[in-house]
Amino acid sequence: MREPVAANAAAACATALGSAAARRLPKAEWQALVANYRHSCAWRASWQLINTLGPYGLLTYLMYVSLGMSFWLTLGLMLFAAAFLVRLFIIFHDCAHGSFFGSRRLNDVVGAVAGTLTFTPYFYWRARHTAHHATSGDLDRRGAGDVSTLTVREYLACSRWQRCRYRMERNPAVLFVLAPLFHFVISQRFCRRSASWRERRSVYGTNAAILAVAVTFSALFGIRSYLVVQMSVMLLAGAAGVWLFYVQHQFEGVYWERGENWDYASAALRGSSYYKLPGILRWFSGSIGFHHIHHLSPRIPNYHLRRCHDAGELFRSVKPVTLLSSLRCLSLRLWDEQRGRLVGFRRLQESIEP
Repeated sequence: MREPVAANAAAACATALGSAAARRLPKAEWQALVANYRHSCAWRASWQLINTLGPYGLLTYLMYVSLGMSFWLTLGLMLFAAAFLVRLFIIFHDCAHGSFFGSRRLNDVVGAVAGTLTFTPYFYWRARHTAHHATSGDLDRRGAGDVSTLTVREYLACSRWQRCRYRMERNPAVLFVLAPLFHFVISQRFCRRSASWRERRSVYGTNAAILAVAVTFSALFGIRSYLVVQMSVMLLAGAAGVWLFYVQHQFEGVYWERGENWDYASAALRGSSYYKLPGILRWFSGSIGFHHIHHLSPRIPNYHLRRCHDAGELFRSVKPVTLLSSLRCLSLRLWDEQRGRLVGFRRLQESIEP
């Protein structure tokens, strides 16, 4: 009974999206499109846990065994382990949205365990990520879980030191190597002063669990082996995770608006990318490339995102970011409010008013 309604809604929404005049999509129409996919599936979720945790555990053991045998073998195992850790983070992410399992308690338990393995305090991260979804694409509410982005005017108003610092923060070596390690290994061991007691307990509990795992593996294989394996995998997985997040909100044609003009549906469909990845990369990234759908309806679990995308003409009309074209996103650094687009430092002079 819902299919004809969804089809009609898709056609109406697609027309609205293509119209320059109709920028705000009717809530009832896009909700009809996602209604069939806003439910969890116990067997799909359980199978994802098995085919993610199982190989990750085996790879972790093999990495320790391979140390001292062959550098290339260990490196290959680390690459695969990092890929599975990214997939585990997507499961963690879905649990935080309450979409992975139908049970809230089960989501919290699995999320807390996955948070230990990904060095991310579950409840603390969930609060920050919820704020990100509520403010994504809003220029007046930037900063909640976003990649730091200045407007051209703000950048020009900065001191020389502030400009230098911003350029360093946006440097690929810092953004995809140093920042992930700092964020996952150091920054998330502490919490903000404004954090609730539940969030604080999440940070302290995760720290204690990470310490227990570190002591156990150090006792079994040696502290040096633990640090080599754990930090290498965290570096690789963190770099991949930050890259995915970067491309999801820093791409050509991205949506940013001031608060009074900001619209939730527009921010989701135009401010979050459809990152069209090859099948194997889509599998390891938990279909998070369908980020426009995820931001439109965070309660859709990752294992339903592709089906939702394929079912609606509205979603198929969103221009994808391909693996090759995503490399151009690295040159985008500042938001040009006058032209309504992201620009690089080399194009900065063109963005300055005459």
